[in-house]
Amino acid sequence: MNNATRLLSRLDELLDTNVDLTVYGRAALLLGYPDPKPEYAFSLDVDAVLWIGQAEELERNGNFWTALEQVNDEFEDDGLYMTHLFDEDQVVLRPTWRDERVALVGPFRRLSLHRLADADLLLSKMMRYDPTDLDDLVFVISRSQLGPDEVSDIIEQARLPDAEEIHEQFGLCQAWLVRQGLCLD
Repeated sequence: MNNATRLLSRLDELLDTNVDLTVYGRAALLLGYPDPKPEYAFSLDVDAVLWIGQAEELERNGNFWTALEQVNDEFEDDGLYMTHLFDEDQVVLRPTWRDERVALVGPFRRLSLHRLADADLLLSKMMRYDPTDLDDLVFVISRSQLGPDEVSDIIEQARLPDAEEIHEQFGLCQAWLVRQGLCLD
């Protein structure tokens, strides 16, 4: 069993109520596409994005945060974790991200799992200008069969967090995509 499924399956076992969770990052690439790259199975974490107010909703309804803490404690010795849960305004996304998520099928009883849509996965991968995320960008573009004009349209729809560093990294990624011929200037 891959690391993402191990973490999410254990979380599902511990939940006492239904939870809607949206993954992104390498867990989304692993679980959300046929024939993902083998190295995605070895990612050590699962990242998730929460809509505004969802964190508080999860606090009020059920044991999500306690279950999540237990999962992190149980998998600590294996170096696995689920600690990167960000509110939507902390991630580069389109305003319509929540309506366009893709449902993921899994062996889950309480967990209703989704991944970001292709366009939003692409945008989320533009938050860091590093070789791993650039490689993941190419994966999303190729698997989604997005042309340079479509990538440009997606970038136009991006809603960026206020952080100056994210704006800088996003610009570097966009320039790289243009140089690669994957995005229009």
